Amino acid sequence: MGLPLMMERSSNNNVVELSRVAVSDTHGEDSPYFAGWKAYDENPYDESHNPSGVIQMGLAENQVSFDLLESYLEKKNPEGSMWGSKGAPGFRENALFQDYHGLKSFRQAMASFMQQIRGGKASFDPDRIVLTAGATAANELLTFILADPNDALLVPTPYYPGFDRDLRWRTGVRIVPIHCDSSNHFQITPEALEQAYQTARDENIRVRGVLITNPSNPLGATVQKKVLEDLLDFCVRKNIHLISDEIYSGSVFHASEFTSVAEIVENIDDVSVKERVHIVYSLSKDLGLPGFRVGTIYSYNDNVVRTARRMSSFTLVSSQTQHMLASMLSDEEFTEKYIRINRERLRRRYETIVEGLKKAGIECLKGNAGLFCWMNLGFLLETKTKEGELELWDVILKELKLNISPGSSCHCSEYGWFRVCFANMSEKTLDIALKRIHEFMDRRRGF
Repeated sequence: MGLPLMMERSSNNNVVELSRVAVSDTHGEDSPYFAGWKAYDENPYDESHNPSGVIQMGLAENQVSFDLLESYLEKKNPEGSMWGSKGAPGFRENALFQDYHGLKSFRQAMASFMQQIRGGKASFDPDRIVLTAGATAANELLTFILADPNDALLVPTPYYPGFDRDLRWRTGVRIVPIHCDSSNHFQITPEALEQAYQTARDENIRVRGVLITNPSNPLGATVQKKVLEDLLDFCVRKNIHLISDEIYSGSVFHASEFTSVAEIVENIDDVSVKERVHIVYSLSKDLGLPGFRVGTIYSYNDNVVRTARRMSSFTLVSSQTQHMLASMLSDEEFTEKYIRINRERLRRRYETIVEGLKKAGIECLKGNAGLFCWMNLGFLLETKTKEGELELWDVILKELKLNISPGSSCHCSEYGWFRVCFANMSEKTLDIALKRIHEFMDRRRGF
């Protein structure tokens, strides 16, 4: 069934039609996830100028180690953002650079950085790296390549709310949820996989792949190695693809607790198995550089690499950005220090918020990665429904002035869970947010 066309009237009253994509509601921005951002934008917290404003806890942004990046650029590499020792010839070389492959030096540096994050347990070929303008573009581009309109990707719940836009809006591809629950800490089970696949088949929807985030957004937890092996085995049996979005791989508090799908693939000789695996990465989360819009697709499939490179012309990374980051990522002494300190700072920040919530009588799912915790407020719901959850979210947003993301916006199958971000603010602001939560819980208890 076709989508309705939006009508606009020009000055002469003729009807002007927009495309089906333009008017489709699959943009996903009617979600509470985005509504909370709007509330923050209209009344942002500021310690000095607006201390009663909304504190943004719905944005997964890493600011805890930004000082390390600033220090590096200012002291160790003041010319890194310019053109190095080449001067004007370097400017000309980069200004005129148009190769869709990207700068060789940057692809090499990115491959090395991805390997370093994984503790050297997986290696990456720079020639298989395709650059994109962030992970959003990488996931959409892969969806265009792997699936046709009305095909489906299986995605475990809860999942990042932006996927409703990134994977569906322009591609016409559907998301079929793999329903996971708290009984096993929301880990994917073979039974849930089969059920999701069968649900799609019953609706005559062709499944083209499984997409996971590892570490998980919004859970803040890594996917177990056995689960990854089961996922790959499932994809082989169903003859479909496996996409592993690993943009938080460098934000695991202890490196030994993360297994990349790349580690599993390295031990496989069968090309027919390897070529169905694709990894998405970016520098937005681990390095805290979302504004630079640097993402990558790493595929073990030659045809996917070739096609992605052709399609990346719609989503290129500027040569100046590549030049600067190539210099930074090639400095192994700096990257080793950054990764180590960043992990430790995120761990401490995670412990601060989880302990603070616990003192207020609130429990969280045990996490070990990412920029957020998965908070359980199910005991506060008037009714265990989506409406009950959104009523509580509305109170938290309007009365506590905290923007957190309700689990229903992440398609969680259990109501009462919320994603709470902690790395996009100062420790002082986090303390104020926790104080608001404590006061709210005290009022609820009648203290």
